[in-house]
This record gives sequence, C-alpha cells and structure tokens, in this order.
Amino acid sequence: MLAATVLRYNAFGVVHSACHAAIAETIEGARAIARRPHKAAPTVKEGPRVNGEIDSPKVQLIGAEGENLGEMSPADAIALAEEAGLDLVEIAPNSTPPVCKILDFGKYKYQAQKRANEARKKQKTIEVKEIKMRPNIDIHDYDVKMKNMRRFFDEGDKVKVTLRFRGREMAHQELGMQLLHRVKEDVTEIAKVEYEPKLEGRQMIMVLAPR
Repeated sequence: MLAATVLRYNAFGVVHSACHAAIAETIEGARAIARRPHKAAPTVKEGPRVNGEIDSPKVQLIGAEGENLGEMSPADAIALAEEAGLDLVEIAPNSTPPVCKILDFGKYKYQAQKRANEARKKQKTIEVKEIKMRPNIDIHDYDVKMKNMRRFFDEGDKVKVTLRFRGREMAHQELGMQLLHRVKEDVTEIAKVEYEPKLEGRQMIMVLAPR
C-alpha cells in the first residue's frame, strides 16, 4: 500500500519542492513493485531420482542382479553403476537410508509405463453397446454393423444385439433366429455369448462379450 503524501504549498500556492521529491519517490516505488517478477512455482519432478539427483548422505545399494551391496555414499554407488554401464535409481526414497538400485533406467521407465497402461485397462468401465438390426437387413448394412461390433469388442465392451420385428415379420421369427446365429458365428473368435437369443415382445435380444 502506498504511503499518503501531504502536500505543502508556499506563499504563492505552489507545491513545495520537497513534496515534489516525495511524490516522485512514491511513484517510482509503485513502478518497481509492478516490475517485480513473480516467482514461478518450483518444478515437481515425476518419477524416481536418478544418478546425480540423489543427494542423500548414504544409500542402501542393490546391485543389478538383486544382490545387497550395503550402505555407501551416492558418489560410490554412481561409480559402481557407471562401471556396469547402467544407472543408479532411487527405488525406496522413504527408507532410512534410501534404497537405490543399479539398473537400466530407460528400460525401467518403459516397464513402469507398460504396467501403468495395463492397470488403466483393468480399471476401464465396461459398457454395453447396442447394435440394432432388422430380420431383412441387406449385406451392406450387415457388414457396417459387424465392423462396429468388432470395434466395440476391441475396446473391451459388451454388445447387445437387438432384432426388431414389424407387422407380419412376427410370423417369421425363425429368420431372426437365423440372423442372430449368423452374428454369433461371425464373431466366435473374438466374442462369446453371454445371453442367448430370446424373444421379448416384438424384439429378439442377444448379448455378446469379448473373449
């Protein structure tokens, strides 16, 4: 907050020179504050500390083959890692002293990313997609719907196949059953039947799940 400046006038109504100096000093101070750069938030490193980033006084070292090499300084541990053509990686930073291992950091990162991707796949919410067909569907429409169905299976989702009968089509339910069996056979290598074809009102339903 800027300090208030009291203006003093001389006998002729002119601002005193000392007041001019105070005003100028106040304005310059405000400009300095405006020019002051903001400190950026410190960068948070993702992943474990590697080689020279490890600054603990001592580390518990695990060799490349899993052998316990005991406690030593990070400098000595890095020297051993360099002799093996590998890296020193901190794998248990909260231990006392921190546990480090000699390994190939590039390979370590690849395997960690692979495990993370597999974990995300397992956490995926399985959805039930619906494919609607008619008993008299033509070849082109059938191929398009089957292509979509295979894509749903690749994404890990289930598929509900709904076959709706209209008017006199109810008299030929066997055509609908034949069509659903055809669908089942066309995806038998990548999907299994979870709910067998069944007539419900004017529609026949079958549910498939990826293998």
